[in-house]
Amino acid sequence: MSAELIEERPPADAPPPVRPHRTRVRELPEVRWAALATAAFLPAFPLDLAGAPAWLWGPLYVVCYAAGGWEPGLAGLRALRERALDVDLLMVVAAIGAAAIGQFLDGALLIVIFAVSGALEAFATRRTADSVRGLLDLAPDTAGRITPGGAEERVAVSALRVGDTVLVRPGERLPADGTVREGASDVQQAGITGEPLPVDKGPGDEVFAGTLNGTGALRVTVDRDASASVIARIVAMVEEASERKAPGQLFIERIEQRYAIGVVAATLALFAVPLAFGADLTETLLRAMTFMIVASPCAVVLATMPPLLSAIATCGRHGVLVKSAAAMERLGAVTRVALDKTGTLTEESARVRGIRVLPGSGLTEHQALALAAAAERPSEHPLARAVVAAARERGLRLEPAADFASAPGRGVRAVVTGRTVQVGSPTALLDGAAAHLEGPGDPAPLTGEDAPVGTDIGDDSVRTAVTEVEHSGATAVAVLVDGRPVAVLAIAAPLRAGAAEAVAALGRLTGTPPVLLTGDNKRAAARLGEEVGIADVRAGLLPQDKVATVRGWEDAGERVLMVGDGVNDAPALAAAHSGVAMGRAGSALTLETADAVIVRDELAAVPSLVTLSRRARRLVAQNLVIACVCIGALVVWDLSGHLPLPLGVAGHEGSTVLVGLNGLRLLRASAWPGAARTHRRAAGS
Repeated sequence: MSAELIEERPPADAPPPVRPHRTRVRELPEVRWAALATAAFLPAFPLDLAGAPAWLWGPLYVVCYAAGGWEPGLAGLRALRERALDVDLLMVVAAIGAAAIGQFLDGALLIVIFAVSGALEAFATRRTADSVRGLLDLAPDTAGRITPGGAEERVAVSALRVGDTVLVRPGERLPADGTVREGASDVQQAGITGEPLPVDKGPGDEVFAGTLNGTGALRVTVDRDASASVIARIVAMVEEASERKAPGQLFIERIEQRYAIGVVAATLALFAVPLAFGADLTETLLRAMTFMIVASPCAVVLATMPPLLSAIATCGRHGVLVKSAAAMERLGAVTRVALDKTGTLTEESARVRGIRVLPGSGLTEHQALALAAAAERPSEHPLARAVVAAARERGLRLEPAADFASAPGRGVRAVVTGRTVQVGSPTALLDGAAAHLEGPGDPAPLTGEDAPVGTDIGDDSVRTAVTEVEHSGATAVAVLVDGRPVAVLAIAAPLRAGAAEAVAALGRLTGTPPVLLTGDNKRAAARLGEEVGIADVRAGLLPQDKVATVRGWEDAGERVLMVGDGVNDAPALAAAHSGVAMGRAGSALTLETADAVIVRDELAAVPSLVTLSRRARRLVAQNLVIACVCIGALVVWDLSGHLPLPLGVAGHEGSTVLVGLNGLRLLRASAWPGAARTHRRAAGS
């Protein structure tokens, strides 16, 4: 790599990075109207129950009705123009009907429930759209294109064409998918492939738009237009998956239409038919309005919401954020679990997992690690940080390093206590490539007896150590002192605490063993699968491969739960029946796409979440039975005899309160799976 390539700097007029706009809650009109309706209802409710004068609570109910009901009412009228009838319009009509016969509280409660639900849905939809747009900002707006004459010109990324050559400096993001033409560097591409550590790139290697270049400069030949890049395809897949409606959602929409039409038709019939036979107008209207009240799905709505909202609140107390009641319900229906590797089953940061001191080195593990860490301390490479962190954890004293030099893709070289220490890639250091790491005071490449001992010389102990480390699923890092290999470090992302137990629990819950989907290499993935008990390991997957796998299961009738953390997992999370994201290291798009976020990255929370969702679903089923029995009994009474309005309201509100209290059972501390065992262990200790 030429000196001219390394020393180039970005132009002074380079545009600053663009930060994606994120919608705030108060920016959404649905949220503002729902807040106003709720604010008016909260003081009106106790005043009405306390028997205060109507002039105190009446205007508040008017504000509640107007703020929460005008938008769904208008949308319902527009739907009528399209010859469709939705439940939102039916709720507004029921609320107005309740108010017409003096039951203002019933109507206001319906208005508030539907207004808040609509606001939450609008907010979730907008934030997901923000994240999808923000993902495109990972790729820079401009690129340094190399002209045929060798000069550099700044152009918009959209102006790049296949075959163009671009210059990517250290610390910049790659503007396009392409192939490295010249230079060497380490590229952080975890967001695309899921690999936990930066990947060494050199001539002929493939690179992706939006990935972060490391310490070297690269000249890259563009292979795809911006619209066809991997990151652009991720955005397209998320948008496509988000727009697909689940079969259950389509079924509910059909039920809503039939229910709404049936209630309206029955109400009109109860009013019109008796009048045609000379019935009293007031009595007929009262019976029709009573029917509208007792047939309104208020109890059905509360049959569903309290268990799910209570479960959401319980999850929140244990570091799990579930985004909606619908998401909470879906989580309990999963039949298969797919898990990402890096950042999900393993920690995000790499650590030194082992130190193999070579025979004849004359060093202990601590001495070899101290020398390696002293040489690596000036470096910003993630592997270097792992080595330094391991030395500090062991309380080792790090001597100052002199004549530090670094070569991307190879390693570092420094003089520590008068000894030349080299740390880096075994392939680069052990085949004579260490001669490229001369420091300022080195007169010439090492030769003769000072040459690095490696694979060319036939040192079986070095090859054996490197092979064993790589077969264990870790990254091998060679340590040389004065040109001779002394140790091989094993560096890997450690397994999350409780990963094996969580995998086993998920298998028991679904009846199907979990599957590992990762972009990492097959050897590392297989090793991890053995450690956590996953037999079905699918490695080397790009985002579209994960989506294809998930959709294949979904098309076969499975309900897939995808657990991941990176941008590369977002399309699969969107395509799956349910998605769970790890919160600490999760990308913005992944956190917005997922149904739930594990804030503290505790993998054991995933099976607990599924278990709690199933309990909530059982309570929903119980509540629906209670609500339907009560509504059915009141409707039959009203149709077959004379149901007094106060008794009808009491029965309707009584069933509502009953299902509400039943759903609130999940607010108890013992509702979280495993809480009882935790309490018993604490008491025993």
